[in-house]
Amino acid sequence: MNKLFFNRIYILIITILLSSCAIFGEPTEVDETTGLTDYEVLEKALVAQNVKDWPRAISIYEKAEKKFPNSKLAPQIKLNLAFAYKEFYREDEAIAMLDKFIRSYPNHPALDYAYYLKGVVLFRDRNIFKEITMQDISDRDLSMIEKSFQSLKIMIEKFPNSEYYEDAVNRMTYLMNKIAERELHVARYYMRKKAFLAAVNRSKFVLENYPESVHQEEALVILISGYENLGIKDLANDTKKVLKLNFPESNFNKKEQENYEKNWWEFWDLFD
Repeated sequence: MNKLFFNRIYILIITILLSSCAIFGEPTEVDETTGLTDYEVLEKALVAQNVKDWPRAISIYEKAEKKFPNSKLAPQIKLNLAFAYKEFYREDEAIAMLDKFIRSYPNHPALDYAYYLKGVVLFRDRNIFKEITMQDISDRDLSMIEKSFQSLKIMIEKFPNSEYYEDAVNRMTYLMNKIAERELHVARYYMRKKAFLAAVNRSKFVLENYPESVHQEEALVILISGYENLGIKDLANDTKKVLKLNFPESNFNKKEQENYEKNWWEFWDLFD
């Protein structure tokens, strides 16, 4: 009897609690920035950031960014929020916040960091550089990686004395070589399909846009092969001169390989 009584009481309590939720709605989020100054809010966010509590840090920074748009601390709040977004894998929001910072503070002392951080966010390897198969070669998009390269390029051109300069250059070098590598992979694919003009255009793109990449020799070889197959002898001969001038020790200059000229690119393809 007592057990039945207590069960009924328990059910009654649960019913009352559920009814309360229905009447009063979901509990509202506590705004821990209420009544605080911009400096105090920033300090609170930094505490969360220092322990890598990114959801809480983001929540506080977002409130601060809205509450203090004209504060002297507003630039730092925006940059910190962008960094927190990045750490919590909310890249699109990080980039949007950095773009907002760049537009709002074109002369800010931390502008170099904004460009650098934008490049770093875009730099994340999103499986774009995995081995490319012939089946999926056409749907690979390098636009984010190219945007990363351009953001870092702007930074090093505008701020050659920045503390982030060396790291930016290293990242650009990596990106440049990866983009060139991917473009030439596509060029070789076109060569296999006998789409020689498309292969020529890909090789020219690498030579013109990434002249310092480690793939220049390969680009020249594919370009020669493309011109040979298209029957454009004068351009093929001019490109051979460039190859010999810049890469005098290249295997592709050896006489024993001359009878394979139209398919020079296949020698490189052996290492693909």
